[in-house]
Amino acid sequence: MELIGLSFRKDLYALSCQVYPPLPEDKKPLTPLQEKLRTKLGENAFPFCFNMVKNLPCSVTLQPGPEDAGKSCGVDFEVKGFCAENLEEKIHKRSSARLIVRKVQYAPEVSGPAPRADTTRQFMMSDRPLQLEASLDKEIYYHGEPINVNVKINNTTNKIVKKIKISVEQVTDVVLYALDKYSKTVCSEEINDTVAANSTLCRTYAVTPALANNREKRGLALDGKLKHEDTNLASSTILRSGMDKEVLGILVSYKVRINLMVSRGGILGDLTSSDVTVELPLTLMHPKPSEDMTR
Repeated sequence: MELIGLSFRKDLYALSCQVYPPLPEDKKPLTPLQEKLRTKLGENAFPFCFNMVKNLPCSVTLQPGPEDAGKSCGVDFEVKGFCAENLEEKIHKRSSARLIVRKVQYAPEVSGPAPRADTTRQFMMSDRPLQLEASLDKEIYYHGEPINVNVKINNTTNKIVKKIKISVEQVTDVVLYALDKYSKTVCSEEINDTVAANSTLCRTYAVTPALANNREKRGLALDGKLKHEDTNLASSTILRSGMDKEVLGILVSYKVRINLMVSRGGILGDLTSSDVTVELPLTLMHPKPSEDMTR
């Protein structure tokens, strides 16, 4: 990020080990891949192993605008091999090698109850209220999976529900450099279903937020990506007990907003229309891969 012409960057060393000469306490069983590589590369290949700390932030990047240049704001990880006496020593490019890695957080195997919300709205010149109830089928959805929104409307007023709008908003809380919070709509659907006075409606609508429809939105949070590979909308951040928000850098959450446009009807009805809204929390993540895929 460019601030007053200066490049703002924090380099934090989370893990380090001495590869050569190898230390006896760092000796660990080799994986099948490491054994094959050492056989192929010869005796000058020195394997090593890192176990990522659980409380480290996930890889997240903020999507740059079409006119932006340079490295985008975000949190990323790299494994760097270099020749030096210590970490504080200046590292030259000619004596170092870097490998970008991506840290992701998978959806928990056990999910909680499905979100549900309701509201009651009383209008002037109407003795009875309008009731709106909305719910999701489950708590956690995977990227690319349709989100089923169940909407139930009980309109006992003399007004008409003329339009239903369902949107998914991404809320990004940037604690990396400041307490900034951004909200961006990543999916929006307008349904022309009407609910007349003294009538009801019970229906399920499906919406699917996707990066393909939001390529031009500057500042949208995305999962960190590897070189020459595409990515997706950022996954929801799950905070474990004892985690420090300041270390996490960028926090991402989602919510589903259900909005009703209510008017009296007639030509001049829209001039006195009002909105009835409820919001549902949404968790959007990747499924945990099977054991065969992680080997």
